Amino acid sequence: MESVDNAFTAAHEAVDKIASAASHAAEALDEKGEQLKNAEHRLVDNCNGYIRSNPIASIGIAVAAGFMLSRLLGSR
Repeated sequence: MESVDNAFTAAHEAVDKIASAASHAAEALDEKGEQLKNAEHRLVDNCNGYIRSNPIASIGIAVAAGFMLSRLLGSR
């Protein structure tokens, strides 16, 4: 009976450790996700500022990117 109790205790401790590690991993992923969301907002704000400051250059960049994409995707 003692070996069953020892096995149960060991299994319970292992499950607790796994649950703790999963909780820490989830917290880390949540934090990284928040950082990525903030980086995305900064990038969008920077792009919007550039577009407002340089509308003609922005149109030229968009046309060039569209042309390149059409050439790359059209050749397949």
